[in-house]
Amino acid sequence: MAIEQHKDVESGEANNGLQCLQEPFIQPEEAAYEADKNVENGSIGMVLLSTLVAVCGSFTFGTCVGYSAPTQAAIRADLNLSLAEFSLFGSLVTIGAMLGAITSGRITDFIGRKGAMRISTGFCITGWLAVFFSKGSSSLDLGRFCTGYGIGVISYVVPVYIAEIAPKNLRGGLATTNQLLIVTGASVSFLIGSVINWRELALAGLVPCICLLVGLCFIPESPRWLAKVGREKEFQLALRRLRGKDVDISYEAAEILDSIETLQSLPKTKLLDLFQSKYVRSVVIGVGLMVCQQSIGINGIGFYTGETFVAAGLSSGKAGTIAYACMQVPFTALGAILMDKSGRKPLTMISATGTFLGCFVAGIAFFLKDQSLLLEWVPTLAVAGVLIYIAAFSIGMGPVPWVIMSEIFPIHLKGTAGSLVVLVSWLGAWIVSYTFNFLMSWSSPGTFFLYAGCSLSTILFVAKLVPETKGKTLEEIQACISS
Repeated sequence: MAIEQHKDVESGEANNGLQCLQEPFIQPEEAAYEADKNVENGSIGMVLLSTLVAVCGSFTFGTCVGYSAPTQAAIRADLNLSLAEFSLFGSLVTIGAMLGAITSGRITDFIGRKGAMRISTGFCITGWLAVFFSKGSSSLDLGRFCTGYGIGVISYVVPVYIAEIAPKNLRGGLATTNQLLIVTGASVSFLIGSVINWRELALAGLVPCICLLVGLCFIPESPRWLAKVGREKEFQLALRRLRGKDVDISYEAAEILDSIETLQSLPKTKLLDLFQSKYVRSVVIGVGLMVCQQSIGINGIGFYTGETFVAAGLSSGKAGTIAYACMQVPFTALGAILMDKSGRKPLTMISATGTFLGCFVAGIAFFLKDQSLLLEWVPTLAVAGVLIYIAAFSIGMGPVPWVIMSEIFPIHLKGTAGSLVVLVSWLGAWIVSYTFNFLMSWSSPGTFFLYAGCSLSTILFVAKLVPETKGKTLEEIQACISS
């Protein structure tokens, strides 16, 4: 049946897909309308299940990132680590993630999206077990590095997989679940880490890994990847599983196949190929958004929330840290709802405005503390500023860059370009997390005012260079960017 359906697709007009590319995806209106209607009326159960399984990897990502904050004192005491040794342990997750980012695109293109998720999960499981059985800094660091490598691959493959399986009217919201589960995982680590010891918390990190491995047995591979590697029968079957058995997939299948055929006629890409004039806008957008996301200070503020609140005058940072953790999830969920309603671009600009406001308020709080003015207001202003910051970041600056990254590159560039973008993200995460304490020692108000300035730069960057991708197919987005 699948072969016959594919023959029907190929027996259509051969130039339809090429015409789509050359005339910014102008298709007969009736066919386009019927295709959209079929997708909207079709079953999305498998799409939702596939997304749910994939974001188990995002949850694993979050638990890795959130692990060090609640365990610092206990690990240092149990293993007799110096502050420098623990700082190395904390930063190794970003170093491992950078290496994971470098290889993520090639792995994902070579063995598929599901295969890449399996490999990344294997590294995470190995890492968590190494941390659990640690007797000293060596095995602890090895475990942290392995989990870092695993989440480096996950950070690329999960949003790409979701973008490639989702219908265009749901893609933004579904892709945002990646960020939602990341912050949920981090929040769960923050909360559980306050009531169980660090070894038990490492063991708890295995749960989403196992869920992902099991779930991958029940979901289809990305149809676009299957089409790219020439597995045509499996492509048809995967697309039908995702859209529903009673849905006419011929229009969407033809569009994907024609796009893949055109792209495969191009030579294989290398890193230098990304800087050709026809691709440079996509690279600038993808890399620029990741630089903006990291430069506003999320990893510094997030990694050291408790210490920041104590520096502002609170007797303990635990309550503030819990409030921080609880803020992330509902606001990220709100961002997921708004993603396909308000659009990517306005949501990002509103979010960056909020991070500016939060950093500015926190900077004012530390400025007052340094000047010994209104000291009774300093803790309240500091907590309010950080909570405004994380709420604003979660609603847009957290999820939107990853969604747009998964949308703007043509499929033959996804591997190379995706690796570059994710590498930039993790390099930025390492720089910010490593320099935060030094910046706070230099000037606490100056640190937050610096991040506020970066938020303003982000607003300008998005306004001038980032296109709106809401409601467009991946193929339409390529035509828009290259035009």
